Amino acid sequence: MSKPLSDHERKKQISVRGLAGVENVTELKTNFNRHLHFTLVKDRIVATKRDYYFALANTVRDHLVGRWIRTQQHYYNKDPKRVYYISLEFYMGRTLQNTMVNLALENACDEATYQLGLDMEELQEMEEDAGLGNGGLGRLAACFLDSMASLGLAAYGYGIRYEFGIFNQKIVNGWQVEEADDWLRFGNPWEKARPEYMRPVKFYGRTEHHPDGVKWLDAQVVLALPYDTPIPGYRNNIVNTMRLWSAKAPCEFNLKDFNVGGYIQAVLDRNLAENISRVLYPNDNFFEGKELRLKQEYFVVSATLQDIIRRFKVSKFGSREIVRTDFSKLPDKVAIQLNDTHPAMAIPELMRVLVDEEQLPWDKAWDICVRTCAYTNHTVLPEALERWPTDLFAYLLPRHLEIIYEINRRHLENVAARFPGDCDRLRRMSLVEEGGQKRINMAHLCIVGSHAVNGVAQIHSDILTATIFKDFYEMEPHKFQNKTNGITPRRWLVMCNPGLAEVIAERIGEDFIRDLDQLKGLLKFINDESFIRDIAKIKQENKLKFAAHLEEHYKVKINPNSMFDIQVKRIHEYKRQLLNCLHMITYYNRIKKNPNKQWTPRTVMIGGKAAPGYHTAKMIIRLITAIGEVINNDPVVGDRLKVIFLENYRVTLAEKAIPAADLSQQISTAGTEASGTGNMKFMLNGALTIGTMDGANVEMAEEAGDGNLFIFGMRVDDVDALDRKGYHAAEYYNRLPELKQAMDQISGGFFSPKQPDLFKEIVNMLMHHDRFKVFADYEDYIKCQETVNDLYKNPKEWTKKVIYNIAGSGKFSSDRTIAQYAREIWGMEPTLEKIPAPDDIPQ
Repeated sequence: MSKPLSDHERKKQISVRGLAGVENVTELKTNFNRHLHFTLVKDRIVATKRDYYFALANTVRDHLVGRWIRTQQHYYNKDPKRVYYISLEFYMGRTLQNTMVNLALENACDEATYQLGLDMEELQEMEEDAGLGNGGLGRLAACFLDSMASLGLAAYGYGIRYEFGIFNQKIVNGWQVEEADDWLRFGNPWEKARPEYMRPVKFYGRTEHHPDGVKWLDAQVVLALPYDTPIPGYRNNIVNTMRLWSAKAPCEFNLKDFNVGGYIQAVLDRNLAENISRVLYPNDNFFEGKELRLKQEYFVVSATLQDIIRRFKVSKFGSREIVRTDFSKLPDKVAIQLNDTHPAMAIPELMRVLVDEEQLPWDKAWDICVRTCAYTNHTVLPEALERWPTDLFAYLLPRHLEIIYEINRRHLENVAARFPGDCDRLRRMSLVEEGGQKRINMAHLCIVGSHAVNGVAQIHSDILTATIFKDFYEMEPHKFQNKTNGITPRRWLVMCNPGLAEVIAERIGEDFIRDLDQLKGLLKFINDESFIRDIAKIKQENKLKFAAHLEEHYKVKINPNSMFDIQVKRIHEYKRQLLNCLHMITYYNRIKKNPNKQWTPRTVMIGGKAAPGYHTAKMIIRLITAIGEVINNDPVVGDRLKVIFLENYRVTLAEKAIPAADLSQQISTAGTEASGTGNMKFMLNGALTIGTMDGANVEMAEEAGDGNLFIFGMRVDDVDALDRKGYHAAEYYNRLPELKQAMDQISGGFFSPKQPDLFKEIVNMLMHHDRFKVFADYEDYIKCQETVNDLYKNPKEWTKKVIYNIAGSGKFSSDRTIAQYAREIWGMEPTLEKIPAPDDIPQ
């Protein structure tokens, strides 16, 4: 079998990596050496690999800076409408290679480093992931930034510069152990501190009402220090900005008492203020109502709105003079998109600024606020919805609680006028939940305070209007929209799978990278023997490369001819990694029972982090590792079935695993996964999907053709019907012998002989209180997996289905998603035009 191709000469032929012109390469080498010279401290003669990485990063960054300045000048001259995407998470991963792809520098940099005796891939491995997100929501924000820049939109991502991102996951004796992610330890070459734009953010204190307005007094001040990261568009010379705020204590913080002991303590207490941006909360789809989290949410919102309003008031480049004072024009110049309810405080904060500081009348301010803000919902799981106790609000943000009460009073007046006498509807639609502890429902605040509300896949948007937001939909149907999620084809195809990008470009040209719908053009090659061969060959190369990576890092040997069956996502009951476990056990039992049969060999890989406080999710990881210990050491099975837990799943590991996958598992209970985006990445990279009719899977089946995905299980209506009838796990357990056998093995200690009752909580949950109905889909799932095995034995037919999937994945570009947000929510027009590069002479 041919060895993996990371070979320099082969790479040079890949046209999507850009041209390596002689002048270009010479200039890069000169700049690299200059940066290396300045990077090295005088007394250090020998450069380390990290020194080389920083020299390369700074060399590439030089190519961004001129374009970055030029882009901002371009925006100030044209004064376009600007969109502000506010998110508590931006899961960016690494920046170096993505920047080279978008600037068409990859081949030139490769050649320059090669001539300097260095291996560019090795240098890329030195970069830390920017892991400022938990999963889908944070990674979506990162894809959106790439698309907004590539579509020429004047866009800004605003978030928090967490000192510690998502924890690093270690597996120790089969258990997850968390380790702090000190990603800034060696410095970050991609960010630029902007202390000149530091902003004060207030907390605590009290309010006073005067005839001339309301004053917020005795508040504690924390400073927000911005760090800017450049966001390059794809080969259009546009470079937008992601601005992340870091918390700083003001100089006068706590220095009221001036005796020596008090002074030392006061300086040490500065940490308390600066803790706001210390660490990302590691929960995915779960609300933890902690004071520090609410502080983070208000911190990003307050600093960002000050920045938005400053930029609205001055419109000329480099000028700080105020030229705009008429706020009625704000919605014509500013769009604010709230990524879930985490930045919901933008609504009362904008009202506070307009009413208390800019002295606008309430009605005018409210009209401006609603026309400016829009809200994206990401989940229907009740435990994920943010509901903040009013007493915490009263203490931390007293003025905002008053504003929310006033918003609610007027909102309920409107509801009562529209639906007279319907008291239950008033209770359901209130922003304030009574009964027990009073709470603010942040989703309700977002709906009332926005002009557009969207779900992230058609089925999800339909569920919103039919269930949790039904009352609001009946009152204001015009607000509700769908915007199916997407992924950027730059990172998730060109960068992570250049071999596939190249065989596509050979058939249909390179324009598909900007317009992914052009992948439909591959349908005419569906019976082309050479194309089928090329697609299969690239997949095999990617599998060999990933197998080598696993061997090097996990010391596991895997069969590269086996089916690579992959489920990578956060560990959560609703994502049903347990259903996958039941299949692995069932397949194992079948091989043991009939060891001489021709079984389709599989390597099952599961990866993902469990929230540190989510006990069940941690037990699921322990079960996966325990199953692996038994199966991987059973000589009867050999290399026909292997189970691997992929440790520390993150953006950078996804970039290696996804191009190597044959089968993608997307098996959530219908109606629980809002969209999913990993599903789209696998589809684009030539894996087939086994999945339920949930989230974007539904639209993937529509685009690729129903028969080209392995669809199984209950639909949303079936789940609802089963809820009404009552779900009884024991009925399935007693009726299905293979399910019973698998469960008995888990509960009887077959996978944990030293601790036979290790998994008793999981067994008890599955048997008695499984909200996600794993057993109800087991039988159909196992049958569906049999059809997967059968098809895999016919490589040509398998590869044809792969081509249908790749050809059908155009819809799932984040360029399409962002073009729809721009036109249908923000009132902006995307453009594919290039602006002049800094070295172009204007005509």
